[in-house]
Amino acid sequence: MSAKHPVVAITGSSGAGTSSVMRTFEQIFRRESVNAAFVEGDSFHRYDRMAMKGEMERALADGDHDFSHFGPEANLFEDLEELFRAYGRTGTGQVRKYLHNAEEAAPYAQEPGTFTPWEDLPAGTDLLFYEGLHGAVATDKVDVAAHADLLIGVVPVINLEWTQKLHRDRSKRGYSTEAVTETILRRMHDYVHYMCPQFSRTHVNFQRVPIVDTSNPFIARTIPTQDESMLVIRFADPRGIDFPYLLSMLHDSFMSRPNTIVCPGGKMDLAMQLIFTPMLWRLLERRSTAR
Repeated sequence: MSAKHPVVAITGSSGAGTSSVMRTFEQIFRRESVNAAFVEGDSFHRYDRMAMKGEMERALADGDHDFSHFGPEANLFEDLEELFRAYGRTGTGQVRKYLHNAEEAAPYAQEPGTFTPWEDLPAGTDLLFYEGLHGAVATDKVDVAAHADLLIGVVPVINLEWTQKLHRDRSKRGYSTEAVTETILRRMHDYVHYMCPQFSRTHVNFQRVPIVDTSNPFIARTIPTQDESMLVIRFADPRGIDFPYLLSMLHDSFMSRPNTIVCPGGKMDLAMQLIFTPMLWRLLERRSTAR
């Protein structure tokens, strides 16, 4: 962790909704005039799209049915940890971009599914903001979580997460239901061992719970809306959290445990604004004092 160069990380699985949370933080950064260095977790995958396809085929040929984007073999955990460490010390570090589609790839004159070259982060940023799969990952070799000042988990209940992934991958990426289902099954081992443990290291977790039937996510025609959901907000350390204020501002909210607030899902953006704006103020005040 770093006083001079804070690191903020949002971590969540594929289909969890981390991109929506990132947009909320972008609003906060604009309002508070915070100059953030943005880092996408996909840029720390080990293989580009074609190479990953080849590695998956090789793994299957070797009888390995668990090789996935969630595990250490397919990611550069050491490089991600070094980025967090380096930024905390110096305010810079090496990053690249993963080009998901033709629109993202066009400015670089590259094919979709490839990486841009590694380069230094811009100088003079106020904080590093990471959004991806592994912001709080820890293994016997690396501990990415140890270098973050604010860790946020985005964790829908599993059926909702799968529903969201199925709809996204079919509508935006052109995959069949069968292909997405196969991906979910292949990732399950790494999901249990490398994704779930992260949410015990995060400082705040946001878990969306649908209040409509999601018993079979593989045939769901629509994603439950935020108004068809409740939001469970868990604080790892409730000290310093103004719960009476949050309860008064989040209509129809209540506390289910001493460190947990439950509110209507439609209040998610407001809840994040109320919770994270003061947290960012404190990080930036600490940064100013340290400098």
